[in-house]
Amino acid sequence: MNGNDIFGDKSKVTVSAAIGHLLRPLVRILLSYGISFQSFSEMAKSAYVKVAEEEFKLADKPQTDSRVSLLTGIQRREINRMRNNPVAGICLPQTASMSALLLAIWSGNSEYLDQDGMPIPLPRLPGKDGKPSFERMVQSVSKDFRPRVVLDEWLRQGVVTLDEEDRVHLSIDAFAHPQDIEEKHFYFGQNIHDHLAATAHNLTGGQPPFLERCVFYDKLSEESCKDLAEHSRTLGMIVIRAINRRAAELQKRDQELSGAEFRANFGVYYFSEPEASNDKKAD
Repeated sequence: MNGNDIFGDKSKVTVSAAIGHLLRPLVRILLSYGISFQSFSEMAKSAYVKVAEEEFKLADKPQTDSRVSLLTGIQRREINRMRNNPVAGICLPQTASMSALLLAIWSGNSEYLDQDGMPIPLPRLPGKDGKPSFERMVQSVSKDFRPRVVLDEWLRQGVVTLDEEDRVHLSIDAFAHPQDIEEKHFYFGQNIHDHLAATAHNLTGGQPPFLERCVFYDKLSEESCKDLAEHSRTLGMIVIRAINRRAAELQKRDQELSGAEFRANFGVYYFSEPEASNDKKAD
């Protein structure tokens, strides 16, 4: 990408209106966490500088402070300061990362699935038959976490249940509701980033375009929205599990390939709210 006037004034107006709209829930989060406008402004300014520096370069020319200033409208002394500041990355806490990996294995590896592709209940302890067990699954991923500790935490979070035969059952909601607050923060940052990145790719003419579709209806009753929410949840989890199984198969196939350096993210969401009065059409 190059330049900042490639779409014209009309496009700037319409995309500015769209950005103003999408910022409202973000500002709601910022205010809820006590993050001031000044702090957000500093984050936004840093992002402007980093994106201009890394993604709007001229061919075979160094990206100077003057050019970054021209692109962003930020003063050069600020550019110099921010170009030398490290970018704070986001990472999944170790325990949450462990949980995510275990969930992916249990719901994506054929060894742990029934004939309908659903996660099977696992005996808590390994048996003499060598069949999968919860303890063996945890130990196959890491020796740093005792299986009982993982089980107790998952029971607390509602990720699993334990039956009278000492078998561990994976909850159907295991993917949908991370309990750890740091885990929620990580997925908030990653998932919204990736959704916006896909949209940005498509809006700026990236080829091939990424999948980015939705179904939108208004003039619905609250009861109808509840019906749609449940229907979306049921179908969404079917798709999530299918994509997870396919990704696990491909990852296993690709693990010996030198070019296996990409990541992929697929998600679904549902939202409803009453229409704002200024959005309603006059009779």
